[in-house]
Amino acid sequence: MTERMKILMMGATLMALLLPVAAQNSTAPSQNPVPSQGGVPTQTSTPTQTTTPSQSTPMTIQQRKQNQQGRIANGVADGQLNAGQASKLEKDESQLNQEEKDMKALDNGHLTSADKATLNRQQNQLSNQIYNQKHEAPVQNQDPKSKVGQRAENQQDRIANGMKSGTLSAAQSSNLEKQEANLNQEVKADRQANGGKLTQQEKNQVNHQQNHLSNQIYKDKHAAKNNKK
Repeated sequence: MTERMKILMMGATLMALLLPVAAQNSTAPSQNPVPSQGGVPTQTSTPTQTTTPSQSTPMTIQQRKQNQQGRIANGVADGQLNAGQASKLEKDESQLNQEEKDMKALDNGHLTSADKATLNRQQNQLSNQIYNQKHEAPVQNQDPKSKVGQRAENQQDRIANGMKSGTLSAAQSSNLEKQEANLNQEVKADRQANGGKLTQQEKNQVNHQQNHLSNQIYKDKHAAKNNKK
């Protein structure tokens, strides 16, 4: 056998050995499908979560009353409602509460559908009044420098806290805010008459009236443990 023939045979043998390896490497790996019921393969996918839409439940009459009181209290506390505005709103709230009480008295402690519709309509009107009152007047000074102003602000905060906590009824809050508004008007008139200042006698008089109002706030808050609005 010639030298040339030997080289050709060795080359053929080498090719025969390399062909299976090349064929194996060129075959794409198969993906095993996830079997489903019935033996039919299915494709894997990211599951989607279906969210159930939240159903908004309308507030009850009592919940709406509490909400209105909270809004008025917040307006008093942050200065968006002055004492006069708060007194008027609380008076309206008190009258609405009395109307509800009268309705229940006529139906053995229950409200009819017509009663509820009437109260809801009136509460809508009051809600609009609260919004309008908060946005039509300038915000009250929350950091007065005078002692008279600081005491007035403190009284307002105490009344607002009573509204929020329920220790002051709408009627009590209205009466207290009316007294506060009258006192504020008196202070304003005194300042205008004296070039923007209060005389010492006027300061003493205002301080006396503020003491009286402070005691009234305390008494009203503690008049009943379970004060119903």
